[in-house]
Amino acid sequence: MKLPVVPDAAAGPVLTGLPPIVSPKTVVLVLGSFPGVRSLELQQYYAHPQNQFWKILQAVWPDIPLPSGVDSYARRCRWLLDRGLGVWDVYASCEREGSLDSAIRAPVANDIAGLHLPKLAAIAHNGGESFKHARHTRTLGVPVYQLPSTSPANASWSFERKLAAWREVLAAHKLVA
Repeated sequence: MKLPVVPDAAAGPVLTGLPPIVSPKTVVLVLGSFPGVRSLELQQYYAHPQNQFWKILQAVWPDIPLPSGVDSYARRCRWLLDRGLGVWDVYASCEREGSLDSAIRAPVANDIAGLHLPKLAAIAHNGGESFKHARHTRTLGVPVYQLPSTSPANASWSFERKLAAWREVLAAHKLVA
């Protein structure tokens, strides 16, 4: 008799990630690991107020203000695409309690190659968990970078140090002067 497979209750519920933010003009694809609780609740990438993703990008392009107010997330997504950036995660789904990458269990990878981005020039992994997939993203034939995580859990890097690393990668692909 075959026993049913029972999910590990300690791993948490099965969660589904967010769709990619990309366009045919995407030059650099930023890959996180998996959205945190707040991002899943709001269905918005990097929605936790202490995540430095949006703050870093604003500092990279200080003369082009990030949209705020009503419908600001949709306008921020357009802002990203206008800068040549795309955003997605390496995991399509996983089991997890809380938001920490260390709590991810039974992850299922996204089909990054299936995006078919004609102008893709680089993959930038936002943090260590995402970078564990570099062996797969390198098969896309573009440079692959590990950037410091913008997560509030990455307190060992100062904002200025994170910004310098992000700016360097984006400048290497002519997205900033």
